[in-house]
Amino acid sequence: AELLPRCHPLGQFEELATISIAQSPSELFHAVMVDTPLAPFFSECVQDENDLDEMNIEILRNKLYKSYLEDFYYFCLKLGGTTADVMCPILAFEADRRAITITINSFRTDLLKDDIENLYPTCGKLFPEGLKFLKNAEDRDEVRRICERFGEYKDLYSGVGDGPNDKTLEDKFFEEEVKLLTLAFEQQFHFGVFYAFVKLKEQENRNIVWIAECIAQKNKNKVENYIPIF
Repeated sequence: AELLPRCHPLGQFEELATISIAQSPSELFHAVMVDTPLAPFFSECVQDENDLDEMNIEILRNKLYKSYLEDFYYFCLKLGGTTADVMCPILAFEADRRAITITINSFRTDLLKDDIENLYPTCGKLFPEGLKFLKNAEDRDEVRRICERFGEYKDLYSGVGDGPNDKTLEDKFFEEEVKLLTLAFEQQFHFGVFYAFVKLKEQENRNIVWIAECIAQKNKNKVENYIPIF
């Protein structure tokens, strides 16, 4: 009962009411997911019978997104044409962003190197060499050096720091994502424009929340530190 109000309304379906009874990934799959469009992605992740504690839920979430992202990438590639030209770079960037983020977040866990590598999407520009470097990274500085080896991410950490005027790595990711998404509107007769529109709306929402929080906290000197779209 506590979980249902937290679920996104666009993802509501009748079987979701039984989610509270699931105690393992296998139970969650057979009780809730088996007859949904998520089943092909979820079936690859239900072999582990571990309890759904916080760590295992996070691992499961990353495995699901990895499967979804790779399938989406190759679907766009199969479509070909302008849709592939627009969407594949966007999804490749998202894959690399997730790989970098997973690596950084893993420093505070007991995950094995091979387990971390299994969470990396393999449709990004860091695959395969960059992902092998990332899985063996020991700290944030090493992740930074790895990113600087690849031309696409050479300037990713430029301006990132802890100072009052510095940006966070997340900010830089959002800025790069917005650049790729706006390029979708420079092409014609493709499906990528719909994806880009929705993702830019999400960024617009984040900007509004940021501005509102700055005003509420009387921190108006940072109110303009949002991610510009156009």
